[in-house]
Amino acid sequence: MTRRTRAAAAAFLAGTTALVLAGCGLQPATSFVPAAGPGSIEHIDGLPDGAHITVTSKNFTEQLVLGKIAVLAAKAAGFDVTDETNVPGSVAVRQLMTSHDADMTYEYTGTAWLTYMGHKEGIPDKTEQWAAVKKEDAGNGLTWLKPAPMNNTYAFAVRDEAVAKLGNVKTLSDITKLPVSERTFCVESEFNSRSDGFKPMLEKYGLQLGSSGQNGVPSSNVSILDTGTVYTATDRGKCNFGEVFTTDGRIKSLGLRVLDDDRGFFPAYNVAPVLDSATLQEYPQLEDVYDQISPKLTDSVLQELNRQVDVEGREPADVAFDWMVKEGFITKP
Repeated sequence: MTRRTRAAAAAFLAGTTALVLAGCGLQPATSFVPAAGPGSIEHIDGLPDGAHITVTSKNFTEQLVLGKIAVLAAKAAGFDVTDETNVPGSVAVRQLMTSHDADMTYEYTGTAWLTYMGHKEGIPDKTEQWAAVKKEDAGNGLTWLKPAPMNNTYAFAVRDEAVAKLGNVKTLSDITKLPVSERTFCVESEFNSRSDGFKPMLEKYGLQLGSSGQNGVPSSNVSILDTGTVYTATDRGKCNFGEVFTTDGRIKSLGLRVLDDDRGFFPAYNVAPVLDSATLQEYPQLEDVYDQISPKLTDSVLQELNRQVDVEGREPADVAFDWMVKEGFITKP
């Protein structure tokens, strides 16, 4: 597919996506981002007129913020950008990339490895997981750039005010040292039933779900809750330990503390820029553009950016813009 054809296809898809979203009663994707000038991301010298890339993302908060970061970076570098962010579902975004109708997205290593590539187990070591995904996806014409430190994986968190009462708990192993009565958990139904979820996690740490013995977690100690309510339930003391995602903005806003997965049970879900290999070959400068940004994308940074959207109600594009200006990647025109 030629560059011109791909641009036309992306524009068509953007329109049809907006119609589908409207038909489902959802808000259509917006392609607005504030105007931005170059900063440490400089306009690429010799970039041909009409140099174009299409950026895509999924439709949840973190992906919207990352998608807008990607769009702003490409625009600052001098590209014409089709903003195809806010696409419903991981599979749809993956299809855009593997069909080469989109040029760039931010993707999670664990999602690619387990969901797209069909492997049964993730790789807890972050570097090894990224290297495995990068190698396999090369055959699909996709190139994974260096991953960010942020790792949006499963975790358990405890409310700050309970830490001292629980013996200054810091790791998942520390839970095994607590009395059985203090091993109380809030989890979502999906995580409770997953083959790589709650029960095998407890077993990894020497605990047995359904047992009231010394190494047990009685079923009565486990509250199975709807998606999204685990955070507030944990904060209000319904349980001592709540299942969370490590970059969720509610961790910071509610004063929760993430426990270290010291035995490495959870797979790595580091985010990384993924580019169409042909596009990267045509515009190799894109690697430097996105490699500048990745080291700054930490768990704490994404918690804060996500919080601004989910708690303060700010637009993802504005949150992305302000952060990139603060970091010096772009400037206000």
